[in-house]
Amino acid sequence: MNKYTVALAGNPNAGKSSIFNALTGQHQHVGNWPGKTVEKKEGTFTHRGVEIAVVDLPGTYSLSAFSPEEVIARDFLIEGPVDAVINVVDATNLERNLYLTVQILEMGLPLILVLNMVDMAEEKGIRIDDERLSALLGGVPIVRTVGSRRVGIDRLKDVLVQVLTGQATGGSSFHIDYGRDLEREIAALQARIAAHPQLRERYPARWLAIKLLEGEEDLVARVRQVPGGEALVAAARAAADRLTRVYGEPPDILIADRRYGFIHGLVRHVLHQPRREGLTLSDRIDRIVASRYLGIPIFLLVMYLLFELVVNVSTPFLDWVDAVFTGPITRWAYLLLHALAAPPWLTSLVVDGVIAGVGSIMTFLPGLMILYIFLAILEDSGYMARAAFVMDKVMRIFGLHGKAFIPMILGFGCNVPAVYATRTLEHARDRLLTGLLIPFMSCSARLPVYVLFGMAFFPHRMTLLIWSLYVTGILVAVGTSVLANRFLFRGMPPSLFVLELPPYRMPTWYGIWTHTWEHTREFVVRAGTVILLISVILWFLLNLPWGVDNPRDSYFGQVSEVAAIGLRPLGFGTWQAAGSLLTGFIAKEVVITTMGQIYLGEEAQLEVPAGSWREDVETIVVGFGRAVVEAARRMVNIVPGVHLADGAEDEMETALAHVLRGAFRPAAALAFVVFVLLYVPCVATLAAIRQEFGLRWAILSVVYQNSVAWLLAFVVYRVLGG
Repeated sequence: MNKYTVALAGNPNAGKSSIFNALTGQHQHVGNWPGKTVEKKEGTFTHRGVEIAVVDLPGTYSLSAFSPEEVIARDFLIEGPVDAVINVVDATNLERNLYLTVQILEMGLPLILVLNMVDMAEEKGIRIDDERLSALLGGVPIVRTVGSRRVGIDRLKDVLVQVLTGQATGGSSFHIDYGRDLEREIAALQARIAAHPQLRERYPARWLAIKLLEGEEDLVARVRQVPGGEALVAAARAAADRLTRVYGEPPDILIADRRYGFIHGLVRHVLHQPRREGLTLSDRIDRIVASRYLGIPIFLLVMYLLFELVVNVSTPFLDWVDAVFTGPITRWAYLLLHALAAPPWLTSLVVDGVIAGVGSIMTFLPGLMILYIFLAILEDSGYMARAAFVMDKVMRIFGLHGKAFIPMILGFGCNVPAVYATRTLEHARDRLLTGLLIPFMSCSARLPVYVLFGMAFFPHRMTLLIWSLYVTGILVAVGTSVLANRFLFRGMPPSLFVLELPPYRMPTWYGIWTHTWEHTREFVVRAGTVILLISVILWFLLNLPWGVDNPRDSYFGQVSEVAAIGLRPLGFGTWQAAGSLLTGFIAKEVVITTMGQIYLGEEAQLEVPAGSWREDVETIVVGFGRAVVEAARRMVNIVPGVHLADGAEDEMETALAHVLRGAFRPAAALAFVVFVLLYVPCVATLAAIRQEFGLRWAILSVVYQNSVAWLLAFVVYRVLGG
């Protein structure tokens, strides 16, 4: 006869003792836990030829080491001979009880969830969706019981035998995503633990990594005693310090908040009960920003205000950076190369290639920094999770997985990590569909293109233009989801999901700056490596065969001329525009880099720009001060009814924007930015799609996106009278 050991866990007063008595009957004995005065109850029973020993753990609200009871329960679950766990939950207090459930599931133990006292819950009008609750907890079997009357005990025994004998799962697929920063630190510690034989055999690696970040002293002390454990503890403390500096709170608080957020979001989906009083502040805010009728309009308004801030606050700095690159930096480069007696071709390479190429994209760095700052505020405050929750109401109509909106939101920053973030989705169908939709989310690399063309052609409607492009990307993704569900995933309904709703919190300045700097540094590094390299290569291609007079006759111009044939119906069938789109396949920022070299290079003269050292310093220092004042004025003017006059209402624009105004018609310009929004993603995103889903899906993404981009750009151009 097979013999198994099962732990019985639950909150105090959840009816755990009545379940224990109903299972074991008279076959019980009571003692104390070794070295403790806490009572230990054990019992046995046999069912369907299987002998089962039940150990009744002390009642606890969590498995944190705050009391002897919690330490006993935790240690027995992680070190004792446990084959499965019966978690008794008070059905009338589901949200409070599930915190312990989540902690047990994180240990990786097979679990059966017992909804006890369901008679009392029904009397209070509480209804729990068992099937959805089971799905959201990773497939945990759920049994309804009234322990005091032995209702449901026979079914509990049947399910328990099925789990113990491998006929049913016990939540093995459960996983909480603690967010980008926490997950990065957890993964690093988990890898170190997995590489340590003594720790790997004794503890689940991910669970121990989380506990070390939480700083549980008794576990820390045990790890220290293991050879090499001191270094692991030091790494955990360093990670905890980094997280504390970013969020302003220690990791144990952050982790607890994430768990409560997960549970709160889960309960929203499975629990139906009469309206109750005493809502928390987060609940009261959610009744407005996450409501059925106001949630989506508020989300769209937030996005509009975000782009209003990006445009108004960054434009003065954009003009300043452009003036610095086209003025002092270009002049100093000429003077230095002239002093070194550099040949004309080298001067052209540095000025027309490097400075014009890198400078054209660096001009838009202030706007990207503003975008990153406010995205960090929205994310750290807890609103981004609400945005995903709100948009799910729309996405579900079109068969799109609600939880998929989280990686899609990440796509607004960069499509590459967003594609990898699809790994958090449980089902292959959801991962694949979301991965195909993410490239339609307008990444920050496209923003400089929108700003440039908005500045040149729609200066008074730039915010509306940018906002409309982002919304267009979302709508195209939704439409693509409809088509995919109809033709690619027919008969495969979207799976259930739960969105983590962390409590609202005040973002810390350090956290905002850290997140902003990470993205900005990545952009600058790309500008200093990839874009610099492409700028040099592009200059050579524009000047080969050597000595070519007209760039159109260069190798690059000839290839671009062929590509331009397919773009002529869209209104921008010139070799310059086609060439910019071709290089944009490497990185979307390079669209601006290419335009800078082509359009400005055609007008450039190899002569030292007029000016003096005094004027250069004034351009840099005084110009920055004026940009700060102007940005502050524009930010204040966003407030309705407020208008601070500047006395100088000249529209700011870059030299490239001025040139583009003569190269594009307005209808063609709008068609061009729509094409940039939707056409093939950058090579890094395609590589991520190929790695996650295979070459076939990467090719499909290229063909489909280019087709959609061409079609919509054609419609825009023709509708506007092109």
